[in-house]
Amino acid sequence: MKIAIISVSDKGQKLAVTLKNKLDADSTVIKTDLYHKNVKKYFSILFYEYDAIIAIMASGILIRSIAPLIESKVSDPAVLNIDDNGNFVISTLSGHLGGANELTKKVSKLINATPVITTSTDVNKRLGIDVLARDLYLSIDNTDEILFFNKSILEGRQISFIVNFEKNLDYLYKYLKNNTHEIDVSINYSSKINTDEIHVLLQNHKIILKERKIVVGLGCKRGKECNDLYYGLKKSLNDLKMDISRINMFASAEIKKDEKGMLELSDKLNVPINFVDLDKLKLFESNDIQKSEFVKSKFGIYGVCEPSALITAGFDSKLIYKKTSYDGVTIAVAISKY
Repeated sequence: MKIAIISVSDKGQKLAVTLKNKLDADSTVIKTDLYHKNVKKYFSILFYEYDAIIAIMASGILIRSIAPLIESKVSDPAVLNIDDNGNFVISTLSGHLGGANELTKKVSKLINATPVITTSTDVNKRLGIDVLARDLYLSIDNTDEILFFNKSILEGRQISFIVNFEKNLDYLYKYLKNNTHEIDVSINYSSKINTDEIHVLLQNHKIILKERKIVVGLGCKRGKECNDLYYGLKKSLNDLKMDISRINMFASAEIKKDEKGMLELSDKLNVPINFVDLDKLKLFESNDIQKSEFVKSKFGIYGVCEPSALITAGFDSKLIYKKTSYDGVTIAVAISKY
């Protein structure tokens, strides 16, 4: 998640710096940028450049600033509102699909504030269909139906999931088991359903949830064993609250194509691995990747795990887990746009 923090007062600016330092230590936060004053000017840029905006200011200033920019729960960024004293963190916009509710909980813990969340499914301890989609990194084909399904879930009605029995959907089953008191679901199977889809039905209403491609980028020192890579992978997935069965592919640079530990990991987990050509890595540009001069001096590329993951995930993909090191192993995770 790329986050912008904008403040208007001196006290708010100090809080913004404190919060940035804490967020930068989180591997799921790709970058955090600070902005101060010039609210009207900055918001028109931030709204389209960041996944989340944390506004440290009076709610009136925030609401008037974002009102002309709001378009859709599908595309609007998460927006949080914090008072100058850091007493309250309010989930203001895109609570579910944008991730504002989860970010509100995270930020409130970091600054010891009270989280304020008002979405109906959350306050009634029910699992919204859009929350499920976000947590499992699924796209929703018909967002107009979200309201109907969430209302039905609030009323305690049972909804039906139809999946292909040939697909390993352990991540879905585990997730539903952990949230069994928040949603009533029956699961049915059909060979006619695409393996990367989950069809959600109730009466004549339907939503199709589709897996966005999850690619784990791998890097390591020469000779690292499978268990070393597995340890780093597990730690990273725990941070993302992601089950191993949700991974679609591994990726690394072609210079690693004979790395025994990587090949064993791919076989062990039955996850294919793509080794990206060096020429593609040399040409790849992104402001979000961490550049290593050491790797550049040895191989002519600025990095392995992050660019490999982004290239493999496809055009307009983005990082959801920045390069993180685990004793000679580096892990990054990218997700496709759709």
